[in-house]
Amino acid sequence: MGGRSAGLTAGLDRAASAEDLFRGTSARLRRTVPFDSAVWTATDPETGLVTAPMLVEGLGGRDRCADYWESEILEENVVPFRDLARAAVPAAGLRAATGDLPGRSARFRRLLEGQGVHDELRAVLRAGGRPWAVVSLFRSAGGAFAPDEVDVVAGLSGPLAARLRRLARPAGPEPLPDAPGPGLVLFDPSGEATSINAEAREHLARVPEGPSVPSALGVRLPIWVIGTALQARAIARGRDRGGARVRVRTAEGSWLVCHASALTGVDGRPGPVALVIEPAAASDLVVIVAEAYELTPRELEITGHVARGLSTGEIAERLFISPHTVRDHLKTVFEKTGVSSRGELVARLFAEHYWPRAHPRP
Repeated sequence: MGGRSAGLTAGLDRAASAEDLFRGTSARLRRTVPFDSAVWTATDPETGLVTAPMLVEGLGGRDRCADYWESEILEENVVPFRDLARAAVPAAGLRAATGDLPGRSARFRRLLEGQGVHDELRAVLRAGGRPWAVVSLFRSAGGAFAPDEVDVVAGLSGPLAARLRRLARPAGPEPLPDAPGPGLVLFDPSGEATSINAEAREHLARVPEGPSVPSALGVRLPIWVIGTALQARAIARGRDRGGARVRVRTAEGSWLVCHASALTGVDGRPGPVALVIEPAAASDLVVIVAEAYELTPRELEITGHVARGLSTGEIAERLFISPHTVRDHLKTVFEKTGVSSRGELVARLFAEHYWPRAHPRP
């Protein structure tokens, strides 16, 4: 990063949470790249969908957040986050990308222009080729974001994402209450929540506070719930591939998985969207844990065999490598995870982190 970025990454390692990181970086960045309002939000590193926490600064009417993400997922827009996540430079200004014709973006026409926004600078914070957060900076006056300002924000992508990745590591085996079973929320074809079960209400009561929208069900739905349901609709319309799936950490430190799918009626027309929220199982968190500890695919593979109780010789035979190579990989895994034995490794990566603590550990 250049001279204008000096000091922007100071204190990253002192941030105790993603929200602390967002708040501190935003305050420092505003002095270098002036903006009037901002949205910082963590994303699921596997799907890129927004998750908790989300920090909204300087924007009135936080209920409009749902409209912003609906436009992002369902409308034709300029520099969508999914494209920035794969771009050579993970940041872009709206006016620069449209040749100073922001009306080419549905997001600008439908939302930003009416709120007095002149330009938007957005970026994806990525590490290891995966998106860990996204940020949008809005400027109402003072001209468009300049190329050097875009460069400053792009230069923050790697350092901030690296810290977010470390913050995803398990915090420790704190006792947690028994987790309820799967929760269900149904949305009609227009996106309105129409029904919810008691388990879903319990899960939503345990997630961190953040931007949410009211519903006729008497419960406010977090933006990441709305975003996951919108993604299911986008997939059903052929606008995207993959799954509508996101992981979120509760206020107590455990993990939930939220996944949605669009149903069809008897006549083949679009039906409701069914969204399930439930405690995360081992398979739900493989990517997050592997990325959090920066494990390579081979290291993760060997760790999985260790968790299944295989000896060094058995692992070597299965993977067609030497026992010496297995031991070298395990030594590296021990160093990365801060443990000194196989038992500690399994406890840290599997028992403490993956498995719902209301159930017996394997």
